[in-house]
Amino acid sequence: MKIWVDADACPGVIKEILFRAAERRQITTTLVANQSLATPPSPYIQMLQVPLGFDVADNEIVRRLTAGDLVITADIPLAAEVIEKGGKALNPRGELYTTDNIKARLNMRDFMDTLRSSGVNTGGPPPLGQNERQHFANNLDRLLTQHQSHG
Repeated sequence: MKIWVDADACPGVIKEILFRAAERRQITTTLVANQSLATPPSPYIQMLQVPLGFDVADNEIVRRLTAGDLVITADIPLAAEVIEKGGKALNPRGELYTTDNIKARLNMRDFMDTLRSSGVNTGGPPPLGQNERQHFANNLDRLLTQHQSHG
């Protein structure tokens, strides 16, 4: 299992949790972004810079992903592609995307896009709070533990 991070929009506090987990579990974790990001010196943490462009980072993650890998993303279409390829997708708020919930998430995303394009201000997501950080850390730990007990 490898961890891929859709890093352009990933909050710093979530990256910190991922860095600690990569070290502790000795799991290769790759941040994919269209800008260079600082990463701690570690044999388990890598930065992959991709060219600027719409969905370039997402496409690179999908291209490199193998079944069983974990992708950290808030991007619902990317999560859907990850699930299709046999990977797992966890958003920075700790919600695991699954075959059971991804269709509903895509529909809601499309609905919100339609509202926004018709001029409705839907606001953005609320700031990441301590509960979401804890939920993310707990679900990440659970997924890594499941993987290591099966590997």
